[in-house]
Amino acid sequence: MSPEEERLKIRDISLAAESHSKEGDNFYLITQRWWQNWLDYVNQEQLNVGNDGPSSHGLDSPGASVSLRPLSIDNKNLMHDPAPRDGNAGELHDTLVEGRDYVLLPEEVWNQLYSWYGGGPTLARKVINSGLSQMELAVEVYPLRLHLILTPKGDRSALRISKKETIRELHRRAREIFDLDSEQIHIYDFYGRKKHALPNDMDKTLDDANIQMDQEVLVELVNNTSSSIKNHDPAGKQSSTFLLEPSKSGLSIAGGLSATKGVSRNGNSEHPQNQNLVSPPREPTNVQETTGVTTRGATAGLTGLLNLGNTCFMNSAIQCLVHTPEFARYFREDYRCEINWQNPMGMVGELALAFGELLRKLWAPGRTPVAPRPFKAKLARFAPQFSGYNQHDSQELLAFLLDGLHEDLNRVKDKPYILSRDADGRPDEEVADEYWANHKARNDSIIVDVCQGQYKSTLVCPVCAKVSITFDPFMYLSLPLQSTATRSLTVTVFSSDGSMLPNVCSVTVPKQGRCRDLIQALSAAISLKPNEKLLLAEIQNHLIHRFFEDPLISLSGIKDDDHLAAYRIPKPEKGIIFLQLIHRREEQGADNAQTPKGWKPYGTPLVSSISCDDVTTRGDIQSIVRTMLSPMLNSESVGQSDLSVEGIPSAVEPSPETSKEDADFPASSTLKDSKNDETSVFPKLPLQLVDENNVCIDLAVGDEKAIKISSSLTSILVFINWSKKLLERYDTSSLEHLPEVCKNGPPAKKTRTEPLSLYSCLEAFLREEPLVSEPDMWKCPQCEERRQASKKLDLWRLPNVLVIHLKRFSYYRSIKHKLDIFVNFPIHDLDLTKYIANKDNSEPQLYELYALINHYGSMGSGHYTAHIKLLEENKWYNFDDSHIWAIGEEDVKTNHAYVLFYQRKKRMILL
Repeated sequence: MSPEEERLKIRDISLAAESHSKEGDNFYLITQRWWQNWLDYVNQEQLNVGNDGPSSHGLDSPGASVSLRPLSIDNKNLMHDPAPRDGNAGELHDTLVEGRDYVLLPEEVWNQLYSWYGGGPTLARKVINSGLSQMELAVEVYPLRLHLILTPKGDRSALRISKKETIRELHRRAREIFDLDSEQIHIYDFYGRKKHALPNDMDKTLDDANIQMDQEVLVELVNNTSSSIKNHDPAGKQSSTFLLEPSKSGLSIAGGLSATKGVSRNGNSEHPQNQNLVSPPREPTNVQETTGVTTRGATAGLTGLLNLGNTCFMNSAIQCLVHTPEFARYFREDYRCEINWQNPMGMVGELALAFGELLRKLWAPGRTPVAPRPFKAKLARFAPQFSGYNQHDSQELLAFLLDGLHEDLNRVKDKPYILSRDADGRPDEEVADEYWANHKARNDSIIVDVCQGQYKSTLVCPVCAKVSITFDPFMYLSLPLQSTATRSLTVTVFSSDGSMLPNVCSVTVPKQGRCRDLIQALSAAISLKPNEKLLLAEIQNHLIHRFFEDPLISLSGIKDDDHLAAYRIPKPEKGIIFLQLIHRREEQGADNAQTPKGWKPYGTPLVSSISCDDVTTRGDIQSIVRTMLSPMLNSESVGQSDLSVEGIPSAVEPSPETSKEDADFPASSTLKDSKNDETSVFPKLPLQLVDENNVCIDLAVGDEKAIKISSSLTSILVFINWSKKLLERYDTSSLEHLPEVCKNGPPAKKTRTEPLSLYSCLEAFLREEPLVSEPDMWKCPQCEERRQASKKLDLWRLPNVLVIHLKRFSYYRSIKHKLDIFVNFPIHDLDLTKYIANKDNSEPQLYELYALINHYGSMGSGHYTAHIKLLEENKWYNFDDSHIWAIGEEDVKTNHAYVLFYQRKKRMILL
């Protein structure tokens, strides 16, 4: 079978398989390297379209060079031990990433490839229902790994089992592993070295019972213990019960990494820094005891929180709040009298009660770690986004808690309706006091007393210069992280509407910035219109190598000698795809004039948008291309008429079918000249289109003939063959030389050696900036139109406890990307005096750090901890779930700091 036949066969099988995927289907892992080699092999025939034209993208994407047929499938690099002695399939590495290390193929595709190439190992994984609604399909790449312990014998065994399997199946597998009869055993959750019974319903899934990755499970021989928890179903058969006690190591994410505290290849799930703090395994000789890991319980406030399964985000936020002195005093006293039971915006007091009860437990001396299940149950009830045991953002939880506790404890029972007025030239002090009084008339709680401040917001209309000033409350400050190093990049900007020649533009961007930083800088430099967008692409060998479609792609991947092009196109609408115009030039053989001519790519491709919803004809594409090329048309060529088709290469002939269809169409058409706005007869451009079936269509004939464009395509390729005659009409010199990204531009600024300071982040937050995105635009009350106004924030009133959030995460398509950078934040004497716009407030604004939340790793396998200072001891401690230990002040500052808690320093009154 030829490579092309293999490609088409797999494409057809894949399309059929994807249309009917359902729960229980098998998908197969295959190493990304082998898969890419196969793609290069089966697509190489498409490198020559006509003579030299490439084709489209995706599965049909051509490789860069001639590739040999791949050897047998080799998945061994995905596994710890590809050939274990027990004959099992072996364990996958814990750090595999889909798209980088492996791809997932439907069973039918795998079977076909395996029949052709053989190899292995075979790595089948089930499709399961996942998500909060349990209606989303996902491939369970990492089934649960459970550790079975047989007591009293002490035998151990590891077991891989899907979280969608039932407890009955777990019983069966355990009996099979230890060769036991059904009536001989009970099975218990052995989390925390404590026995917890299984549920009565044997058809419950392990997912329903919240069984976690690396869970310890106790298999107990009934005739060897008198303390077994015996339960009976209605039929009188003995069964087991299950107390929901998830593991602290984290959930397995279907199709991805285990969301643990930093998974390593040896299977350890705790953070590397804390491995020596984990209690060592003990033989289950006295399993009836309910001992747990104790903390420094002799001192109040040093009680840990058990990780219920990816709840470190919650534990770290709770510890910072309960160690806020004002909250600790408030909730340890009688706060129930302030609960607002009727507030429709609150949680009828239940959240405040649950938090107060948890705080009191954590401040009680001599306690073992607390399991925050009641609090998490209340949290899930009122905030479903935090239900389950997936990892979440600690700052998002903190924002919800502060707002929810405020509403539950709001002293205002009936909120008055107050319409805030604009400043309208009044003194800022008067307006600010009015806004604050209006806010306090509706919001009055311990949270407002402690955590809320006020900032001044100034908006200026760019059209009528209307100035709007408001004073708004804030609960915390979210500060951007400004990169300390910059880099100059040179990009050539092309228009698609024929309005201008290519423009070489050099801009300065953060060295560790993202693609969006480059696009924003270019947009400002070229004055991009509101109805336009920039499409950024890398050019290699006169072809578009890739589009930078993800705005969060790191700029560090762009090398100094790369070539970048940016295309100005209308903002995309539904049904829009891109037309790539690839240039080819006629080359003469070196021997003599009788040597056959060849067409080779040259210059820089052009890009325009085209609608796939409307009927597109060959003449339409001729018009689009002529518009794109119009800035390069020589003035003396305007108005010339030539009824012949220019530059059609003799080596590329239309298929007999195409020739027959186009025989009745003329070789020219009446088109409108964009330069002199007169109607004249233009020769057809020598254009060829490659359709999705790899068929070359001659666009110089059949002007009215429609072109079928599949809605599944993201772009189509059109080739223009530049003959010598055609080059006399157009000046293509502006397309021929694309500068390197770090050439022909201003020199890059030197990297600053000093670390990024918290003050720099604050200044970036307060800096005036335009409202760029469409949703952020301001409706000017004077123009009564939405305007791209400039916005300026100023601090006006600061709270006693100032919470500062460092924006380490960027969001795109529900995916978070983390920026790891060290921020130098003061521990003592954070001085915000000069940042206060209220000049009547002459008191020094000094703050002291007393707590912070840290985030380690990435969002897929990250972990949260808290550094907290016990003010009574004047000593710092690290709170890592149930583990607590003292640290030095020099250990507080790291590049993992995420949320900072500052307390206003008390003034010393000298008598």
